[in-house]
Amino acid sequence: MKARTLFRHFKESIKNLGRNGWMTVASISAVAVALMIVGLFLTVMLNLNQIANHIENDVEVRVYIDRTANSQEQDALKKQIQQIKDVKSIKYISRAEGLKELMKDFGKDADVIKPYQGDQNPLNDAFEIKTQKPKQTEAVANKVSKLDNVSDVSYGKGYVKKLFKVVDIARNVGIVLILGLLFTAIFLIANTIKLTIVARSTEIEIMKLVGATNSFVRWPYFLEGLFLGVIGALIPVILLLTAYHELYNYFIRNSYQTYLFIRLIPFSKMSLYLSALLIIIGAVIGVWGSLTSIRKYLRV
Repeated sequence: MKARTLFRHFKESIKNLGRNGWMTVASISAVAVALMIVGLFLTVMLNLNQIANHIENDVEVRVYIDRTANSQEQDALKKQIQQIKDVKSIKYISRAEGLKELMKDFGKDADVIKPYQGDQNPLNDAFEIKTQKPKQTEAVANKVSKLDNVSDVSYGKGYVKKLFKVVDIARNVGIVLILGLLFTAIFLIANTIKLTIVARSTEIEIMKLVGATNSFVRWPYFLEGLFLGVIGALIPVILLLTAYHELYNYFIRNSYQTYLFIRLIPFSKMSLYLSALLIIIGAVIGVWGSLTSIRKYLRV
């Protein structure tokens, strides 16, 4: 297609959007409202998945070494643990380091623990184990518990299983909700755009009767659908990202005080995800709605 013809179609599509003012507003509004709901759920589900990943990755196995074990026996135990198939990393934590961690967790009440420093320290030396995958935690813990010089193994038995179950359910429900909302949005947007085409059926038939080719008639409507979809998607993108920016900054300011377990997706990454997804969805639905609606009027 010649650049001059394409420019003519571009110009004509812009004119048509202005000429059919109320129908254009209705179509853009339908796209904006539908994609606002989809975008909102998408933002929530992406962040829930991010939080779930952080919680899963924080699951670890704490192996308490028998207090009678000497340094050679501790080294031998470490090598045995490293040979277990699903172990990703192992970190040694001395009794003194363990007590410091405990005092840090107690915060203002750390003075209660101070008398137990030095020789009075009741804690055991320990190994902190990370597995290749969070769901391998229980299996690794069971294997480690059978080794010599292991006093105790802690990994949140019972809690870990429930955690993984809740995370899996949340992810599956989220996927179903997003897909359901997406199909609803496609149906709503496509039908609204179809109404704008039906209202101009006479115009299309006249163009065909005076000799316009199918391609010549189709191009302005293709561009109109594209513009409607993109403009309609930009509105929820701007509103959602503005709100997300404020929310993200709020959690950044307060995460180390109140919301320790919440780690939202960085704003720059969320901007890219949300903008790309909603604009692509809006553009595809807009074009699809226009082209499927005009098809039957081209058979004159």
